[in-house]
Amino acid sequence: FRYRHQRVYVGSNLLAYYVEGDPRKSVAPDGFVVKDCDPGPRRTFKIWEEGRVPDVVFEVTSSSTRAEDEQFKPQTYARIGVKELFLYDPTGDYLDPPLAGLRFKRGRKSRIKPDRSGALESREIGVLLRLDEGALRMVDSRTGEPLLTEAEAERAAREAERAAREAAEEEVRKLREQLARQKR
Repeated sequence: FRYRHQRVYVGSNLLAYYVEGDPRKSVAPDGFVVKDCDPGPRRTFKIWEEGRVPDVVFEVTSSSTRAEDEQFKPQTYARIGVKELFLYDPTGDYLDPPLAGLRFKRGRKSRIKPDRSGALESREIGVLLRLDEGALRMVDSRTGEPLLTEAEAERAAREAERAAREAAEEEVRKLREQLARQKR
């Protein structure tokens, strides 16, 4: 929802191939964002065709993916030019802390340190990632506004519309009462 009408591709569980002609050279991020990239649908993400590498990758860690997420994927992401990686363990059983971030520069990685509130900043997409009672929440780092899914945004719009309608109905009720008093 954040990138609607922008040249940004957001993908999930999609094979990303990074060596032309070698299908073994691929990785399947749980989620990723590629700036300055056609947002259209695709079956796979071929880096040599796109001319772009994912800017930010998100991995949800579990018992079966822990070693790959913590050891092998970061090496691959650093090698192919990904700028940031965020690891999230929704149960808190496999990562300590359950939200971690890595920044890659020239193939080297460094941990993203949490701010005072415990949030991690993605400089690449301007988002703060934080845990709220174990759930991952994203907040616009400039405005402080929570990032909503399309369904959440639609629900919020319906709620705002309902509240505005109720306020208008209350105003009409008050005006009618005032008119009735003036007629007496």
